[in-house]
Amino acid sequence: MTITQLEYIVAVDTYRSFVAAANKCFVTQPTLSMQIQKLEDTLGVKIFDRSKQPVVPTEIGEEIIAQARVLIAESEKIKEIVTDRQKELSGELRVGIIPTISPYILPKILNSFIEKYPQVKLIVWEQTTEQIIQQLKLGTIDCGLLSTPLNESSLTEIPVFYENFVAYAAKSSKLSKKKVITPDDIDMEEIWVLNEGHCMREQVLNICQRRKATKGFQHFEYNTGSVETLKRMVDMNNGATILPELALAEMTDKQRDRVRYFKSPEPAREVSIVMHRNYLKRRMIEALKNEILEFVPKRLRTKKKKEIVEI
Repeated sequence: MTITQLEYIVAVDTYRSFVAAANKCFVTQPTLSMQIQKLEDTLGVKIFDRSKQPVVPTEIGEEIIAQARVLIAESEKIKEIVTDRQKELSGELRVGIIPTISPYILPKILNSFIEKYPQVKLIVWEQTTEQIIQQLKLGTIDCGLLSTPLNESSLTEIPVFYENFVAYAAKSSKLSKKKVITPDDIDMEEIWVLNEGHCMREQVLNICQRRKATKGFQHFEYNTGSVETLKRMVDMNNGATILPELALAEMTDKQRDRVRYFKSPEPAREVSIVMHRNYLKRRMIEALKNEILEFVPKRLRTKKKKEIVEI
């Protein structure tokens, strides 16, 4: 049994294809298949059911693959011991970020991070929370930046900041008549929200205590995954929406006049760096966290006088 053989079965499990796994491992498909067959012969069991497409692990194969992922992670820690002795960070850091955070954080920290750590290659995917969780479990990304708590026992969460939610309302909205608002002031018939699959949608509905599911306006239902689109819908079509506070940074004075803050304790989301519980690349992840903290305003680094909204 070798680490390479374990890497091959993990690759097949991840991509559910011998051909795709071979491509990802930079070997020919016959080479990969032969090594997996050798491992199965050594163990005396079948790890994959090859009669099904896509290929799936057998019942015992699932247990073997789960343990293989642990062993591979532990073996990578040996390399990390050597890397940690080096003064300069180097290597690849694969990050997943949810769309409601990415545009307000990534452009602000990217150049600074690259300048400080020129030997680190930062690879970023913008994905939904569900996708990031799945990629973390499969080991195809190193960490994610997303709203928490996730209540996933296989993942580790490190809270980074606590971002307030605010209302953004057109002049025709009842919210614009108030200086400070409460969730009870929100009329769900006029609220623009993200489509299903985005955790911020769930948080907005939780802020409003789910007293009424939104269906959009009387003659129009709109599905979007973009916070910026929600802002434009209010600008051009009236109504109101709920925004994360960092989305206010580049607003014009006219747009800022449409912002209404919630009465204390203000609803907020906890934003964390999330890793698999057996995570690697600790120094790189810590460097990323520190870079984010340098950008985030001090008031967002504490949850004092805030009510964290569940996902």
